[in-house]
Amino acid sequence: MEEYRELSDEQLIEKLRGGDEKLMDYILDKYKPLVRKKANAVFLIGGETDDLIQEGMIGLFKAVRDYDGEKEASFFSFAELCITRQLYKAVEASNRKKHAPLNSYVSFYSKAGEEGHSLAETLTTGGMGDPEQIVIDQENLKLFWEKLKERLSKMEREVLDEYLSGLNYQQIAVKMGKSPKTIDNALQRIKMKIR
Repeated sequence: MEEYRELSDEQLIEKLRGGDEKLMDYILDKYKPLVRKKANAVFLIGGETDDLIQEGMIGLFKAVRDYDGEKEASFFSFAELCITRQLYKAVEASNRKKHAPLNSYVSFYSKAGEEGHSLAETLTTGGMGDPEQIVIDQENLKLFWEKLKERLSKMEREVLDEYLSGLNYQQIAVKMGKSPKTIDNALQRIKMKIR
């Protein structure tokens, strides 16, 4: 495998298509850290990170299969796009399950993006830099949460807090000593009250 390290990704793909079968394993191993990174950025209730890594590897395999050196994109960029698309397809497929509650999760408070802003900050600032508008939006968000918490029962508030902390409904059920169906029902009621 030492002889492959000096070759560009594009050259590796060309050699693979020329019949060097050992290259597929080399390319898959080389890009596995990227797949892991992308898989860790996505959350799938009822799924494990390993499931997402498998989906990402399928996306990587498709990138190797479909890469066209004639286009002006590097293999890295194309592979990253294919991996991301495959992961999002997996999330979308899980979202179609009729009885699964809130199948995808994005923490309202976790930092993301280039500048490290949380979803809450992003929603309150609306991408605008006007300090007055930021304060008004933050007050509106605070009012929204206060009104929502008034409408929720004690158990629904606990379930929502646990859910926003990153637990899925099965983990919440274990922690609260309730059945998963009870937590599922509570999450459905919370969604209705939010609307």
